[in-house]
Amino acid sequence: MRGFQPEKLEKARIEAGFTQAELGRVVRIKAETVRRWEQGGSSPQVDLLARATAAIGITIADVVQVPEGERYPGDWRVLKGLTQPLLGAAAGVTTQVVGSVERGEISLSDNVARKLSAALDIPESELRASYERVRNRPPGAPA
Repeated sequence: MRGFQPEKLEKARIEAGFTQAELGRVVRIKAETVRRWEQGGSSPQVDLLARATAAIGITIADVVQVPEGERYPGDWRVLKGLTQPLLGAAAGVTTQVVGSVERGEISLSDNVARKLSAALDIPESELRASYERVRNRPPGAPA
């Protein structure tokens, strides 16, 4: 997950008075999973991270930070706490279309841009700009 800052999650968890085991119990994941997230050993699934941040009283944007002018479509989705299937359902497009747009692999039609920007609650111009960034990223750079 681009921009995930494990140390900020750990700090917020501690400030909220949760142990790793307690957060895991509330989120319904193993304490080991929380530990791996906080140590940078694994990247959280967006839906699980959304539950964890809600449990400790913060937002995903508090622990996932990608400057607005550098965001890709997938970054916008993550900041909203949505999986690709959830965004697809909200926008009325397939999960495959969401993934392909996020990787810059297909052309972004006006219809899909309109639907995705509405579902993400961002201006269509910002979705298009983030799409152009991902489409033109260097070879080997993650989307």
